[in-house]
Amino acid sequence: MTTVPTLAWPADDLEQFGGADEISISTRRPDGSLRPFVPIWIVAVGEALYVRSHRGTGGAWYQHATQHPVGSIRSGDHHADVTFAPADQTQREVIDAAYRAKYARYGDTYLPPMLADQAGDATLRVVPQP
Repeated sequence: MTTVPTLAWPADDLEQFGGADEISISTRRPDGSLRPFVPIWIVAVGEALYVRSHRGTGGAWYQHATQHPVGSIRSGDHHADVTFAPADQTQREVIDAAYRAKYARYGDTYLPPMLADQAGDATLRVVPQP
C-alpha cells in the first residue's frame, strides 16, 4: 500500500463520522465502481478517523482497501469519498483507547476482538479526498 497524504477533515465531517456508532464503508473496484457498503465501527483520534477489521488482515473489505485504497464512507445521509492509508503504529495505544471509550458498553461481547492484535494490525486511517 502506498503512502497517502493526510488531508484534514472538515470539523462537521469529523464530528458526523467520528461520532457515529457505526458507519457504512465501501471500497472501489479496479473499474471504479463501488462494492456494496458494509457497517463498521469508527473512531476519531484528534483530527483523524480510523477503522479496523475485527477479522484482521484477512477481512475482505480490509484486503480490498489495501489493494485499491480509494472508497467511500457514509453515516445517515452524510457521505465522503476517502482514501485508506496505513495507520501509524505509534498511535496504536491511543486508537485502542478510543475504541475502549467509545464502545465500552459492548463489554466482553464485541469489544475484545476490536482490541486484539489481529484487529490492531488491520487498522487504517480514513483520509478525505480533496
